[in-house]
Amino acid sequence: MVKSLLRALKGEDVWPPPIWLMRQAGRYLPEYRRLRAETPDFVSFCLDPQRASEATLQPIRRFAMDGAILFSDILILPWALGRDLRFTEGHGPSLTPLRAVDEVQSLDLEGFLGRVAPVLETIGRVRAALTADHPATSLIGFVGAPFTVACYMIEGGGSKDFAATRRMAAMEPALFGRLIDVLTETSTAYLLAQIEAGAEAVMLFDSWAGLLPPSGFQSYVVEPTARIVAGIKARYPDVPVVGFPRLAGTMIGAYAAGTGVDTVGMDTAADPGVARQLVPPHMGLQGNLDPFALLQGGAVMENEARAILEAMKGRPFVFNLGHGVMPPTPPEHVAGLVDFVRRV
Repeated sequence: MVKSLLRALKGEDVWPPPIWLMRQAGRYLPEYRRLRAETPDFVSFCLDPQRASEATLQPIRRFAMDGAILFSDILILPWALGRDLRFTEGHGPSLTPLRAVDEVQSLDLEGFLGRVAPVLETIGRVRAALTADHPATSLIGFVGAPFTVACYMIEGGGSKDFAATRRMAAMEPALFGRLIDVLTETSTAYLLAQIEAGAEAVMLFDSWAGLLPPSGFQSYVVEPTARIVAGIKARYPDVPVVGFPRLAGTMIGAYAAGTGVDTVGMDTAADPGVARQLVPPHMGLQGNLDPFALLQGGAVMENEARAILEAMKGRPFVFNLGHGVMPPTPPEHVAGLVDFVRRV
């Protein structure tokens, strides 16, 4: 029997819809905080198959989610390509900014898959555990989409406006395009390796897609994503691909039409009723409860969730958040949401 999440991601109307949450493994869970305290360095934590697999499985044991998403980080790829990467409490990720041609040329395209071997081992461990103890739950692998990963690499971490990235795209298009090409090629190889290790579906997180105007969105979001999806489908045509072009607004229609993804993720700002009109009815939609509604819980959470469910009924849909679970969120609110969605 095909798992409900995979059915929905491939374009089947499954009701009640399957549910999983972005950042469902993380700091809101006391068991995660205890586990995380054992390895202060976050990169080392992501590269520890025993602890990373445990983090992936914790929300499945608690909530029996329909999807288990690999515990890792989108910046593991640039780290594997040879860029330094640090995470500091209260600041987030830091990398040495990439600004020159020779820095792109020095990226380790040959050896990066060897450096992510611990992540692939984590996938194998999680898949085995799910098969044994949670056979209805699907394992989701992921990467950061090329434009978003390029943003962090060029800026050297997070930014309010990613001005250096946008400047490079406008003023040095050959250099920027080469970086996008490298990230497209390596993201494809990384996702294929994740599938070979046991991932049953994969997702591309394009967190900063909405920074771009339509022309840039086509060149740096739609086209690289289409190349990645084509590379996956050439080898694994039955593995569903989810794309999450955060803050894309009405450009979600161009994304759905041009990328080849099976399901499009909606962010918090998306109107599900509008998205349903922009995305073809055979394609899945995923989303998009406001994480603050989950934080508040109770009637507010249920009313917001009900509105999304009513807007999505009758088409392929996966219930999720519009962004990740917030650290102060009480776990019982997550349990309440899962129960509510499954009772509709």
